[in-house]
Amino acid sequence: METKITSLKQEVVIGDTRPTVLIGERINPTGKKKLQEALKTEAFEVIKEMATDQVEAGADILDVNVVTPGVDEVATLPKVIEIVMGEVEVPLCIDINNPAALKEALQVYQGKPLVNSVSGEEASLNEILPLVKEYGAAVIGLTLDDEGIPKESDRRVEIAHKIVARAEEFGIPREDVIIDCLALTIGSDSNAGLVTLETIRKVKEQLGVNQTLGASNISFGLPNRRLLNQAFLAIAIATGLTCPTVNVDHVRSTVHAADLSLGRDRFAMRYIQDFRKQQSPQ
Repeated sequence: METKITSLKQEVVIGDTRPTVLIGERINPTGKKKLQEALKTEAFEVIKEMATDQVEAGADILDVNVVTPGVDEVATLPKVIEIVMGEVEVPLCIDINNPAALKEALQVYQGKPLVNSVSGEEASLNEILPLVKEYGAAVIGLTLDDEGIPKESDRRVEIAHKIVARAEEFGIPREDVIIDCLALTIGSDSNAGLVTLETIRKVKEQLGVNQTLGASNISFGLPNRRLLNQAFLAIAIATGLTCPTVNVDHVRSTVHAADLSLGRDRFAMRYIQDFRKQQSPQ
């Protein structure tokens, strides 16, 4: 199954027989004081730089989130979407907290964006899916509902089925729903990673849809986070993850190695190109 996300100038195709698509996570103010201040003061050069750096690092899609205390998301999100579109050519993932902000952002977006996100909560399904359909977007579905994030993989899979079914009722094709099976920290539950991996496998087998994941959540609170993130990400890709949301500069080489190992890199071209890029003087 393939999902197509577009900007005015580029098309990105996500699929389980294709190289892994990397969604750059850095334009998100959570825990980033410099970005928070830039959004409050409209110092948008900071955002332009972050966008350019991620694309140069190998991001295929950029996630854009402006949710910050003291910032009007409805007014700011479409403005930032336009700024990022003017700076880079890759498609965007519109990351929202407020459905009203999503509508404003969709009105200015040029192409077919990815929306982050809808959940299995009734309010979310009824507010987000009509906008996704109206503007011809694709959408990320989070495997949580009105009762929270289930600890059991089968319950998360049930929610994934619910999201896909409701999307199809709204006329959104299955290939335009990307499921996020949700990574929780292993630091508080040593089985958290296994549950996520089991959910990814079951969703792939039962629904066949593409899948994303905030992979770095797995290592929160633990030492040597980058190593754990890289190991988990490689396993998740082999299990069915097709478009993780990541700090691209930290995981690009791991992803290319995983793709090569899985037969998704003809003649090892991407792997070799990445190696040469690392060897080139900065």
